[in-house]
Amino acid sequence: MDWTSRRITAVIQNALLEDRATRDATSYACIDPHQRAAATILAKQDCVLAGLGCAGRILEIFAELDGTVTSHPDVISHPEIFDGVRLHRGQAVAVIRHNARVILSCERVILNLMQRLSGIATLTRKFVDAVAGTKARILDTRKTIPGLRALDKYAVRCGGGMNHRLDLSDGVLIKNNHIALAGGIAPALEHALHNRRGEQPVEIEVRSLAELEQALQHGAEAILLDNMPVEDVRRAVERVASHTRRMSLECSGGINLENVRAYAESGVDYISVGQLTHSAPAVDMSLRVVPA
Repeated sequence: MDWTSRRITAVIQNALLEDRATRDATSYACIDPHQRAAATILAKQDCVLAGLGCAGRILEIFAELDGTVTSHPDVISHPEIFDGVRLHRGQAVAVIRHNARVILSCERVILNLMQRLSGIATLTRKFVDAVAGTKARILDTRKTIPGLRALDKYAVRCGGGMNHRLDLSDGVLIKNNHIALAGGIAPALEHALHNRRGEQPVEIEVRSLAELEQALQHGAEAILLDNMPVEDVRRAVERVASHTRRMSLECSGGINLENVRAYAESGVDYISVGQLTHSAPAVDMSLRVVPA
């Protein structure tokens, strides 16, 4: 993750502005402006870490917004602690040494981002572990918090998952509303194959074995099996295996930790799970500060 990119910088700037971090009334009233502090970020539950790099970047951007901070933050973590590793409850993630006022003013933004990203990474790892030993790979979706997609999808990668489309320009995926407006599977595929940009593969969503047959007959290059029971997904895998063209099979809809193994064992290539980013619970973390 490039924490200095314009997109990520804008996210952090907006988070600090939203919290009025440079106008922190309590820290201004209570803390000497020259006080130094050491702050330890702690994992309060077992989790997979994501977002460690945001801590130092948030402090740097605060300084740019404030205009009065001259020292640079010192964020120290153990060499074995980095995004994607499993943490245990009570484990120290990193120690920040910096101006005490600045640390306190940035505390909530640091924790909000790290807790959310680590929550996504932790849930993703559970899904990845659940399908271990099969060929299925866990994919995310575009069901992300507006403005946070790059971070949300980064957290999925930290958990061992793969990113599906980053945005609408990132491939052709014909869904049920496209099919309805185009007049059916056949015309939707015909238009897509003719009008696509470059060599983008054309994937189409089907909701039954009958729709699968139509998609195969009219040139689909990848298939998304949507909200189909496991037995139908297994039949779809067998049908596509007998087809003249090799294509990837993805399934989605109603998939959770209880049934994801069964879907993976059906033989699909990919399983997309919206829950990874729209419903992942935040990891519990804390930041403890002492004078330095």
